[in-house]
Amino acid sequence: MKSFPPFSMQSTTHGRPTVAEVSLGALRNNLREAQRLVGSQVGVMAVVKADGYGHGAVTVARAFLDAGAAMLGTSSVAEAVEIRRAGVDAPIVVLGGVFPGEEADVPAHDLAAGVWSLDTARAIASAASGRPVRLHLKVDTGMTRLGVDVPEARPFGEALGGVPGVVIDGVYSHFATADAVETAPAQAQIVRFGEAVEALAAAGIRPPHVHLANSAAVLSQPRAHFTLVRPGIMLYGCAPAAHLAPRAALRPALRFRTGVAQVRRVPAGRAVGYGGTYVTSRSSVIATLPLGYADGLHRLASNRGAFLVRGQRALIAGRVCMDHVMLDVTDVPGVVAGDEAVLVGGQGGATITADEVAAWTETIAYEVLTSVGKRVPRVTVEEFDA
Repeated sequence: MKSFPPFSMQSTTHGRPTVAEVSLGALRNNLREAQRLVGSQVGVMAVVKADGYGHGAVTVARAFLDAGAAMLGTSSVAEAVEIRRAGVDAPIVVLGGVFPGEEADVPAHDLAAGVWSLDTARAIASAASGRPVRLHLKVDTGMTRLGVDVPEARPFGEALGGVPGVVIDGVYSHFATADAVETAPAQAQIVRFGEAVEALAAAGIRPPHVHLANSAAVLSQPRAHFTLVRPGIMLYGCAPAAHLAPRAALRPALRFRTGVAQVRRVPAGRAVGYGGTYVTSRSSVIATLPLGYADGLHRLASNRGAFLVRGQRALIAGRVCMDHVMLDVTDVPGVVAGDEAVLVGGQGGATITADEVAAWTETIAYEVLTSVGKRVPRVTVEEFDA
């Protein structure tokens, strides 16, 4: 039988044993899988928004660039500036736009920015004081979120190109349903985007970077690859939909784990946790872990989720607390304080995926990963332990 020694703090961090391990090897593998799927003639913009999908933006940015990413994509100016200040000098595109007061940060940190407003473009150009600024024109092809409508693409592009100092470096849009089994809506968006690109070309506007494809489209829509693709979730090892998972050899890049703080035997009929929503049906062993909803374990996992302890699943007993969660480890022999407990990732041949945690908490893997709290240290490893 496999031996499970107490969780070793020396290999992770000092203090509370709740950590998120990030595999650099997995990140590089996933970027290379995206590149393989689109071919060498198409660039890959690695999307590192939301603190690198919860993995640590600077860490993942460096790993993706090491693996051949052509550029990086963030949602906000602040995210891009954080990466720049860490010494990363690769091209960065702010996909979510620029808000009033941020305009000067774009040229100051050599960023490119998505725009759909001439006023914003003029403000960025003015802040650049004569230096050229690279902008990406965003077209709304069906998401109904941000961008100019397709019929407006040409006149907007012409006006944008007339702003002194502006270089139209890209044109882009975003899929609403590329992860669906039914592909007709996505196909329609590809057509509309193509119409916008052609309309711009007819006006002499031919940006070098034409990008539409997210992770789902990288995996399923070759017609959407254009000159650049914009994968996000797949770079972190999660398929955007179950039916797309077989199309790439992705490896989860995050392992979310902690250590058992206390183990105690309690009698049958004992209520556990806030509200007493779990009552022991027999003499039971309850383990308490220092990981709660402030760390990213949603309260909806109460009485339905599990952790891996000594290679076995142990169910969450009672409501998830802000800082702690209790497990019923009655059927897991030998659990002691200090044992490792894994919420996302593998242990002893067993695995819990971010998608499974998402199912317990009625959400998606994206939210599970990006919800890992700021107080949880990110610890980089080359590969996860077997």
